[in-house]
Amino acid sequence: MEIIKNLIDLILHLDQHLLTFVHNYGAITYIILFFIILFETGLVVTPFLPGDSLIFTAGALASLHLLNFFGLLILFIIAASLGDSLNYFIGKKFGRKFSKSKKINTKYIHETENFYKQKGPKFIVLARFIPIVRTFAPFVAGIGEMNYSKFISYNIFGATIWVGLMVSIGYFFGNIPIVKNHFGLLTIGIIFVSIIPILIDFLKKLSKKRNLTQN
Repeated sequence: MEIIKNLIDLILHLDQHLLTFVHNYGAITYIILFFIILFETGLVVTPFLPGDSLIFTAGALASLHLLNFFGLLILFIIAASLGDSLNYFIGKKFGRKFSKSKKINTKYIHETENFYKQKGPKFIVLARFIPIVRTFAPFVAGIGEMNYSKFISYNIFGATIWVGLMVSIGYFFGNIPIVKNHFGLLTIGIIFVSIIPILIDFLKKLSKKRNLTQN
């Protein structure tokens, strides 16, 4: 049981243990990173896996030449793109059944559906920067039967922007002490900036409702 417990802790907090893992297992690290991002984006039951923090930390280690910068870019973009595609097809085939399951928090599904209705296909790109929503977005797109040719283009574009930004921030700023010690605040800042368009849209709609009520 202790081994299983340690393994679960390692997976859930790999961003914190990544340096030790790289030193101990070398190239195997790339395989582990690939599957964690694949599952974080590809399965609605695993939104708790590290995403932003893991990619950021990997970028920081690349600046120390412990991991390859361009190798990480390619690896994460492929994993994130495949993950969203997997999630899309799961949503398309089993989404309605899953949405009634107690194993999935339907609150997140409903919130993501509202996000989808407001933003349309571009929500696939925006969702990349919002934890949890990132995992449910392709699933909801599958339920809504978004055209796959349209979905895949937004999927790959979103994955490229998300991974490119996170790896680059980690690479160029991850080992600066103030950033390293306050990564949580940095992540919150990135999330806040990414949802500004949603907030603006919400305020516009709220303003219109008030004007209609007053008239």
